[in-house]
Amino acid sequence: MAASVREKQTVALKRMLNFNAPPLKNTAAEPVWKVLIYDRFGQDIISPLLSVKELRDMGITLHLLLHSDRDPIPDVPAIYFVMPTEENIDRICQDLRNQLYESYYLNFISAISRSKLEDIASAALAANAVSQVTKVFDQYLNFITLEDDMFILCHQNKELISYHAINRADIQDTDMEAIMDTIVDSLFCFFVTLGAVPIIRCPRGNAAEMVAVKLDKKLRENLRDARNSLFTGDNISTGQFSFQRPLFVLTDRNVDMATPLHHTWTYQALIHDVLDFHLNRVMMEEGAGAEPSAAGARPKKKHRKTYDLTAADKFWQKHKGSPFPEVAESVQEELDAYRAQEDEVKRLKSIMGLEGEDEGAISMLSDNTAKLTSAVSSLPELLEKKRLIDLHTNVATAVLDHIKSRKLDVYFEYEEKLMSKSTLDKSLLDIISDPDAGTPEDKMRLFLIYYITAQQAPSESDLEQYKKALVDAACDLSPLNYIKQWKAFTKMAATPANYGNSGVKPMGLFSRVMNTGSQFVMEGVKNLVLKQHNLPVTRILDNLMEMKSHPETDDYRYFDPKMLRGSESSIPRNKNPFQEAIVFVVGGGNYIEYQNLVDYAKSKQGKKVVYGCSELFSAAQFIKQLSQLGQK
Repeated sequence: MAASVREKQTVALKRMLNFNAPPLKNTAAEPVWKVLIYDRFGQDIISPLLSVKELRDMGITLHLLLHSDRDPIPDVPAIYFVMPTEENIDRICQDLRNQLYESYYLNFISAISRSKLEDIASAALAANAVSQVTKVFDQYLNFITLEDDMFILCHQNKELISYHAINRADIQDTDMEAIMDTIVDSLFCFFVTLGAVPIIRCPRGNAAEMVAVKLDKKLRENLRDARNSLFTGDNISTGQFSFQRPLFVLTDRNVDMATPLHHTWTYQALIHDVLDFHLNRVMMEEGAGAEPSAAGARPKKKHRKTYDLTAADKFWQKHKGSPFPEVAESVQEELDAYRAQEDEVKRLKSIMGLEGEDEGAISMLSDNTAKLTSAVSSLPELLEKKRLIDLHTNVATAVLDHIKSRKLDVYFEYEEKLMSKSTLDKSLLDIISDPDAGTPEDKMRLFLIYYITAQQAPSESDLEQYKKALVDAACDLSPLNYIKQWKAFTKMAATPANYGNSGVKPMGLFSRVMNTGSQFVMEGVKNLVLKQHNLPVTRILDNLMEMKSHPETDDYRYFDPKMLRGSESSIPRNKNPFQEAIVFVVGGGNYIEYQNLVDYAKSKQGKKVVYGCSELFSAAQFIKQLSQLGQK
């Protein structure tokens, strides 16, 4: 898989923005100016991949939401990128009737049905606009890529396929079918974009199995119809593929309920846990409680600031998986290096007596200015560097405030010990009843992890004691009600997940960051270093990828959509270890698992692993879903 999914999806989008022709190589030619009309789904797919500047370079002058009031622009072609829903189709027909644009290129994110196509056709006829509807395409891009090796299914309407939706007690079969179809449609788009037919493995008897069966059927039907197959000839640019097909592991969130509640210690996962982080964008309130305002003064208006954490940001790519203390040190180092560089430019200017001069005057001086010129020409780079350093300083400081005010390092260390079943140095009750340690939600997360990972459940009397402490700490107990049912149910089904012998080594206090003059006041925060260990999802993947025999995964079903006939038992199975795998968690995922898989893939030579999930939730969002389930 030479190109990552992110690259492939970006190429597909660029192709679409170029009227579905491959973008031209000679960039000297002026692009055709055009308008892009998208719905919220289209917006979510494009925004993590293409910046406004890139859109402009491709000739997109305006990008508008489909359901906004748009003025007619009669001499411009319009590219639509929308889901084929009833109301979107109606709105497109209305645009045709109102003759808003010169020509229409309709691109549907997911395949459009015959009947809806006919609706558009009849509207075009009625509006006398048939010749203007230039092209209609199914793009099969109904998923969102967040990293080279990570994707989610959707961000809009994600509550329709959330953990809560799948695990509701009162769910109807028809609702379940609809949820599964939505998930399968997105996964099908993912494999069309990837250009590969996977070998599918899944556990038995849960939502993941339903998805696997439906996906297998959908892939199979598409392959059987050789004339229109999306996996043959022209559609797949050849040569990208190794001869081996990827392994697709479907797992269910219920396999591991502790990880999504876990307090974490790596940068990206911490940002997602404590800040507002969606589709690679952090929303932060500036000036929140930094300077106390004078008595009686009006409270300052909080500015909301957004920061994009992108693939182009080298610091982010390098450190998003690092433990937080390392990140703080690295930000500090970058800052020091930048200041040194800035001082150098100032020094050169002052030596030559050019403090106030403009750049023009400088370049006219003799060649001993070469040094200065190079320093000045590196200014745009310096400014970009400064922007990134400021960004990470602000984000890391915000995260640090949470760590300190909520004692997150204590929680993280304690939970790691619970999960690896090592000895605890202080009792759980102490932390729950300590008013300074964390929010009620933090306490609830800690207790749920204890409850989920405990070998034997606490006795009734102990449980009452814990419950009383939790209620005193203002916790909502409804998540516990659900986890109790869940645990009773899984006890019948399977043994509890094993979290490996992870462990955290406290490393003594921060050396670099402790010295004065640092941006980060790290006093009292433990310097914890992670040991590599595999979480349940990673372990399942490892067994299936390396073809290891293990009681946990031997029972997993095996689907090969390319085999047109034959029952499951008679399919000749692939015996060699896989080089590429995609892991998908039905019911939602998190950055902790993603990071764990990234670390796992790094430790294996030449293996590629992609992580996908039906939605990305932070622990707070997950707790909320659990409490809704527990209130019924």
